[in-house]
Amino acid sequence: MMRAVALASFIVLALTPSFAFAVTPAEMLSDPKLEARAEALSAGLRCMVCQNESIDESDAPLAHDIRVLIRQKMLAGESDAEIRAFLVARYGDFILLKPPWKAETFLLWTAPFLLLLTGAGAIAIAARQRKTAAPSALSAAEKSKLASLIGEEKG
Repeated sequence: MMRAVALASFIVLALTPSFAFAVTPAEMLSDPKLEARAEALSAGLRCMVCQNESIDESDAPLAHDIRVLIRQKMLAGESDAEIRAFLVARYGDFILLKPPWKAETFLLWTAPFLLLLTGAGAIAIAARQRKTAAPSALSAAEKSKLASLIGEEKG
């Protein structure tokens, strides 16, 4: 019984999402204002390894490097816009969790809707074909074979 409780507890804890950020104390800046700026900026940046997390949430080495780079650039006096522009120039718009709407990111923004519309269209076409498809009539050979089979079963 204890093993079952321990296993259930382990499964619950393993499946519970972690809300702890990956930012380590060694990365944090001593100035609270700069640290708040760094956290706000990095919260909007995608981890290029994990891709569904911000760099603040990721334990990936690349996310760590980008967090450190952001803080170094802030200490050097660069603005948030300059740091963001540097990262976009280096990694592309994909590093932004909310990429800007422009020609290069058109597919990023429209792909989910296009896939949804394509799937709905395919389902509609398949449903229409299913309704309109009439069963084909049996040929004379098929009819005679069916009659012989039915006759064999009765006889």
